[in-house]
Amino acid sequence: MKILVINSGSSSIKFQLINMETQVVLAKGLLERVGLKDSVLNYYQGEQKKVIKQDIANHEQGIALIVGHLTDAKDGVIKDKSEIYAVGHRVVHAGEKFNGTVVITPAVLDALRECIPLAPLHNPPNIVGIEATQKILPGIPMAGTFDTAFHQTMPDKAFLYSIPYDYYRRLKIRRYGFHGTSHFFVAKEGARRLGKKMDELKIITCHLGNGSSIAAIKNGVSVDTSMGFTPLEGLMMGTRCGDIDPYIPLFLQRTEGLTADQVDSILNRKSGVFGISEISSDMRDIEQKAEEGHPQAQLAQNMFSYRIKKYIGAYTAAMNGVDLLIFTAGIGERDRVIRKMILQDLDFLGITVDEAANQEAFGKFGVISKPGARVTVMCVPTNEELEIAEQTEKVIRNHKK
Repeated sequence: MKILVINSGSSSIKFQLINMETQVVLAKGLLERVGLKDSVLNYYQGEQKKVIKQDIANHEQGIALIVGHLTDAKDGVIKDKSEIYAVGHRVVHAGEKFNGTVVITPAVLDALRECIPLAPLHNPPNIVGIEATQKILPGIPMAGTFDTAFHQTMPDKAFLYSIPYDYYRRLKIRRYGFHGTSHFFVAKEGARRLGKKMDELKIITCHLGNGSSIAAIKNGVSVDTSMGFTPLEGLMMGTRCGDIDPYIPLFLQRTEGLTADQVDSILNRKSGVFGISEISSDMRDIEQKAEEGHPQAQLAQNMFSYRIKKYIGAYTAAMNGVDLLIFTAGIGERDRVIRKMILQDLDFLGITVDEAANQEAFGKFGVISKPGARVTVMCVPTNEELEIAEQTEKVIRNHKK
């Protein structure tokens, strides 16, 4: 059984074709510059890479190009598109409408359109990608997996803001959280590696990359997460500010004469690690400069780590303990220095680090806590595409019964 996973952006389409029996990725790739000149498809089949340069006017042409290469007599991995059992689409925002993966129907697409005001940059291209795939692969069932769905289990005390309730009632202003597919995947995998079930554990998952978030997962469900109404809330990130005094945007507008769009750009694209270091948003660059003694690079490292440490403490308190702490995504899986800084002085929670194990865990699974520690600390590589494929297979199979 083969599942095609599609992640459609405004000018890009990312895909993987996965054999579900073996969980092997048969082919994957990224089509960039959709709707622009000099479109390019980077197509991977195992270790082999092929670069296809061809102007692609829209998402429908893009999906057709991708499917054409998947079924190509020379470079393809399937003989016919009918071998695709189902397509799983990544969709950013489902509001309060869905708390899990669903079969895509006209009613589901209507619901996603209603959520466009909540994700104006992401939901429109997600929807366009779904509609394009439906045209190129007619008759093949499709499902949607939503970044926000896993966090729909948060209680109202965690997801509501202390602003007039009417804004939630009318405009649905609340904390939604993101990275849900990743948080769920690594929590499930971490529990499996521990020989436990998710519903037996209190888990904190740290998805740390250019965009970063933390989730508190108690007895198998998300009870809190750091991102909020938008991905801007929470941790300090590559270019996003994370938690700040909400008066600061108003202060900047009034004192600097800035427009709302200018403030938006500052908070989303000019802040975070980049804004503090004035060097880069890439933590690898920051680490190199910090080792050379650059004070602002060192400050960016310290601020990034400190805020994560605070969230770990807060979520431990919220769940009345923690059994398993997981690091994932680019920084979480590969930055040994940041992990060490985060975990320092958390021994009062039962968190102790095995430095040799921490050094060994680089882009692969590893337990980095000391043997016998009260809290197990792991690095778990995330695999959102596999999670989307597994959830798609499940809902499509149930739908066909």
